[in-house]
Amino acid sequence: MTFPLRPIGKTDILVTPIAMGCWPISGITSLDVTEANSLATLRAAVDSGINFFDTAFSYGFAGESESMIATALGSQRDKIVIATKGGIHWEGGVQRKDGRPETLRQQCETSLRRLQTDWIDLYYLHAPDPQTPIVESAAALRGLLESGKIRSVGVSNFSLAQLIEFHEVCPISAYQPHYNMLQREIEGSQLPWCLEQNVSLMIYWPLLKGLLAGKLPRDFQFDPKDGRRKYPMFSGEEWTKNQDFLDQLRPLAEETGKTLAQVVLNWTIQRPGITSALCGAKRPDQIIDNSGGMTWKLTAAQIERIDAAIVARGTVVSRAAVS
Repeated sequence: MTFPLRPIGKTDILVTPIAMGCWPISGITSLDVTEANSLATLRAAVDSGINFFDTAFSYGFAGESESMIATALGSQRDKIVIATKGGIHWEGGVQRKDGRPETLRQQCETSLRRLQTDWIDLYYLHAPDPQTPIVESAAALRGLLESGKIRSVGVSNFSLAQLIEFHEVCPISAYQPHYNMLQREIEGSQLPWCLEQNVSLMIYWPLLKGLLAGKLPRDFQFDPKDGRRKYPMFSGEEWTKNQDFLDQLRPLAEETGKTLAQVVLNWTIQRPGITSALCGAKRPDQIIDNSGGMTWKLTAAQIERIDAAIVARGTVVSRAAVS
């Protein structure tokens, strides 16, 4: 079986439960990224049945991610759903938050040009700006919604209180936090609110920056330029616990005839409230493998086994970041 398309919030915009996250193709933090591979990956995603692509104004120092989506998929615009984000830009090689209304309107116009489209299906405030009241950012996105430039509104990296404050001014259709088998903090706060309000959860890091794909051996040596080295889950005791956890999942993957990544993603998109899991990819083989997570279904008994392994793994020491 293949999972059916799912609506974004209360809208009639339908997306696949696996999406392509388009941060890696920007080439800023991922290693060995090429334009040829990036374009091929976007096309492979569509060929694999994925219709949902997640990018941002700041994915690339000059909008490379958005521009490549236009290049690779512009001729199929009516068949795909594009989400992008405003409110973060690069300044001297550093990401800066700017949620002022005039900035959001300007970045939205720039994104429309880069994407070579007349509309954006889902437009997020990428992160709250401490210098700008949330209600002002919300009013700006409501204006873009009413103008028809965007079809729905989302927010990313928000606390529960911030979600509520924004939603009172501009209706939220989607919320984007990090979430995976080992990082489930939202289950006690934002997720119940999203379920109550019929707000879609479009989660990033479903494979925990590649860790849960199970392709990194215990003795893996990270390139000094690899950004994952700064996260606790990729070193020391946390790394050992994570490898032990993956060893608990491998027999199940063998039984189902699926890859470990496909098992992890299948579990994720069956979680209550999860509309779509955003899978970053920079090569066709990666997105093809990921897309296989939505073409079958774990049984209730198999999910119970996974849940038991998660409990045995214990609390993860981690650090979230804007993505």
